[in-house]
Amino acid sequence: MKMIKVEDAIGSILTHDVTQIIPGQFKGRLFKKGHLIQEEDIEKLRAIGKEHIYVWEVKEGQLHENDAAIRLSNLAKGDGIRASDEIKEGKIDFFADCDGVLKIDKEKLMTLNSIGEMMMATIHTNTPLKKGEKIGGTRVIPLVIDEEKIKEAETLITDKIMWMEPFKAKKCLLITTGNEVYKGTIKDAFLPVIKKKLEYYGSTVSRQVILPDQKELIIEAIQQGLQENVDLIICTGGMSVDPDDVTPSAIKESGGRLVTYGSPVLPGAMFLLAYHGKTPVLGVPSCAMYSKRTVLDLVLPRILIDEELTAEDIAAYGHGGLCLDCGVCTFPHCSFGK
Repeated sequence: MKMIKVEDAIGSILTHDVTQIIPGQFKGRLFKKGHLIQEEDIEKLRAIGKEHIYVWEVKEGQLHENDAAIRLSNLAKGDGIRASDEIKEGKIDFFADCDGVLKIDKEKLMTLNSIGEMMMATIHTNTPLKKGEKIGGTRVIPLVIDEEKIKEAETLITDKIMWMEPFKAKKCLLITTGNEVYKGTIKDAFLPVIKKKLEYYGSTVSRQVILPDQKELIIEAIQQGLQENVDLIICTGGMSVDPDDVTPSAIKESGGRLVTYGSPVLPGAMFLLAYHGKTPVLGVPSCAMYSKRTVLDLVLPRILIDEELTAEDIAAYGHGGLCLDCGVCTFPHCSFGK
C-alpha cells in the first residue's frame, strides 16, 4: 500500500471506504472501497480534508481491513447470530437472528481485544433480544494488518464468542395468594402483569388459581401443577416477612430445591427461586404489580431459555441490580441487571 496525492489519483481504485462527516447531519460513506476515482471526485475528496489517498499494493502476509473483518466475524458469531450483509468502513455488525437471550463469552472477548490492532464491541451478555436487534461489531484498527495477528486470534479463540439461546414456549401455572384477593376484598392485579410478560417472550399462563394465605393449600397447588406437567410455576403475593405471608415457607416445604430466598435487586429483594427437578418455581414479590421493571424481568428471560440459575447467578445481579425507574423505560438496553 502506498500513499499518493489526491490530484494524482484519477484512475486509481480506492482501497478502503472514505467517510464523510457533516456535524449534526450525516456520518457515512462518501466513496466505497473499489471505487474508480474520477476527475469530478477530486474536489469532493478535498472538501472532506483529503490531500492524500492510499493505493493498494499487495504484499504477502498482509490482509486488507475487510478481509480481516470477515475472519474476525467468523470467530465471533455462533448460533442465532447473523453478520451484516455489507462491510462498511472496514466494520462488520452483528444482529440477533432469533428471539432469545444473548450469550457472550466475556473471557474470549477479552482475549481478542487484548491482542492489539483489532476490536470487537458488544452489548451485555444475558440481554433478551428480538430478532433483528443489533448485538455488536468488529473490525481491525489499521487499514492493513499482518495476517499473523489474525492467525493468533484464530489460535487462541477456538469456540464462538457470542450466540443466541432461543426462547422456548412455556406453560405457566400462576398461583396467586392473599386473603384479601381470595375473599374479593381487592381485585387481583398480578394476572395481567404476568400474562403480558410471558406472552412477550412467547409463553402463556395456562391456569391461575387464587388461594388464601394457607400454607397447606399453596403446597397442594404447587404439587398439582407438577402433576399437570406445567413448565413453570409462578407464585405471587405473600412474599414478605409479615406473619400472614406464608408463600415462601410453602414453596420451601413443597419438596423442591431452594436456590435463593432474597435477591440483590431493587425492586425485587423478596424474590424466591426453587426447582422441582427441572421445573422452576418462582416466588414473585408484590413490586411486580406496580413497578415497570423488577427482578422478574431479569430472571424470566433466562428461565424461558431453560437456563438453570444458581445462587451465584442471582448474587451477581447486585452489580447493576438497581432499577432507576426512568420516566421513559428503555429496558433491556439500560444499566438494570448489567
